[in-house]
Amino acid sequence: TNCLTMVWRLFRNLSEEQQRYEKQLIFEHPAFVKLCQRLLQDARRMTRGDLVFSLHAVVNLGVPQNTLLVQTLVRVCQEKLNQLDNRCISVLATTLAGMDKDKNVSALQAGLQLLVEQRITSIRDIFILHNLMKCIGRDAPVFLKKKLEMAVLKEIDHLTFPNALRMFLALVAMNYCSIPILNACSKKIQENIHDIPFRQIIVILEACCSLQYRNIKLFSELADYVNSTACIWDKRQIMLFLSACETLVFQPTELMGIFAEKVTEDPEFLNLKNLLIVLRMYSRLNYVPRDQKHLFFETLHSCLNKFLPQISNAELLKAAYSFCILGYLPHHALDTLMEKDSRNELLSDDLHKEQKEMMLHCVKVCMELDSPSFTKPAFVLTENSSSLVSLNLRKAREALIELLGDENMFQQNVQLPYKYHIDFEIKMDSDRKKVLPIPATDDRTDSSVQRLALLFVPPSAFCLGSTHPQGKLAMKKRHLNKLGYHVILVLNKKFQEMTNEDAVEFLKGKIYPENPFPLSEVTVQDNN
Repeated sequence: TNCLTMVWRLFRNLSEEQQRYEKQLIFEHPAFVKLCQRLLQDARRMTRGDLVFSLHAVVNLGVPQNTLLVQTLVRVCQEKLNQLDNRCISVLATTLAGMDKDKNVSALQAGLQLLVEQRITSIRDIFILHNLMKCIGRDAPVFLKKKLEMAVLKEIDHLTFPNALRMFLALVAMNYCSIPILNACSKKIQENIHDIPFRQIIVILEACCSLQYRNIKLFSELADYVNSTACIWDKRQIMLFLSACETLVFQPTELMGIFAEKVTEDPEFLNLKNLLIVLRMYSRLNYVPRDQKHLFFETLHSCLNKFLPQISNAELLKAAYSFCILGYLPHHALDTLMEKDSRNELLSDDLHKEQKEMMLHCVKVCMELDSPSFTKPAFVLTENSSSLVSLNLRKAREALIELLGDENMFQQNVQLPYKYHIDFEIKMDSDRKKVLPIPATDDRTDSSVQRLALLFVPPSAFCLGSTHPQGKLAMKKRHLNKLGYHVILVLNKKFQEMTNEDAVEFLKGKIYPENPFPLSEVTVQDNN
């Protein structure tokens, strides 16, 4: 056991390439073969500690799981399971977490799970609890996950920085989002933020995404740290961080600005895969550099043009879609895309067909509305898609009736060209001091009439923790502006939480600009 453990400790510190070379030498060495034979013979006579550490070393050295040696050690562990102390249970749990499921492994895991249920109240070590959480996995019953959660929370005051990092992965392995544990781990990470390796930062963000855990303070601290140390990271690392933020719909504004500068200064690192990632990040998070907007777009456009000869149809559509979301038309790529569309090549397969149709529709709408030659139409043909108002808009409808005095003073569920939809439309005089009845404004060519579009949107349409619209909502707002509407975005969740009186006052402030309403009332707040 000591020999195997020492070999494993030396082996794990090698690089992947060295490990492959050394592994072959180890397996071919006559002494290793004799060691394995001796281990097989003495398996049932070994102490509990030697048994689990031998299995751990053998598995991690890469001895195939279907060999007689590994299967024998697994079966003996199963026989001696009740004799294992908490430390041995922890080592065994770590080993099983890295093994493939087979008959013997599954049986041992089931037995270990029963043992954990019995002993969980006696385990006081967070590291051991972490290993057990990883081992029992996502298929464990909820009551056992809750027991493990409570056991960790009892010892949370003794949480160390390394254990805080590990706990994220343990909760992911269990597929269990424990807000109290994650909050405590986040706090510990923020206290030691300068000691986090870059790879661990990505792991944390990916874990938050998997667990659907949103902690704006943690994300902001991590972004500030990467931003302040951007000079020591290469562009691919920053891109990896921004991509992780994009999956969380969190916009690290300053870092996105810095990265945009790096891209314009040296775009050579942008292969096709990286280019598509950058376009997706900036379009979804709706970020455009203030000072170098044109240069940034032209740089990305130039990179895309280089890849046009070998780009796939799906990749071309994604790239064009991202550019269009940002309000930029890459003409050469769009010409190629439309040519492929005319030959029915874009939607020829059924894979993700609905998504492709949606993206292609958006591209075509952008090509028309975002074109420099597009002029605001004298009137827009609208229709009421339904007189029924959804439950989440009833409060808004009642507030508008109370504010405007009559339901004829606004339209609801308005369907526009280009498949755009407006929750409520209001028409006003040119000074926006008087709301005009809908029947009295049928003459849509009257330039003195101002049209307001009220959109009640969920928090998911904004970047996390802000009222900054994501790309698709920003595009819709831009296009409604092009069609002659003044767009009012209302965060519906916050609106629903208002009293009826506050709701009326809020809409009054939005409709009549001389009555401003405090922005804080509708700003998304961090609850962590």
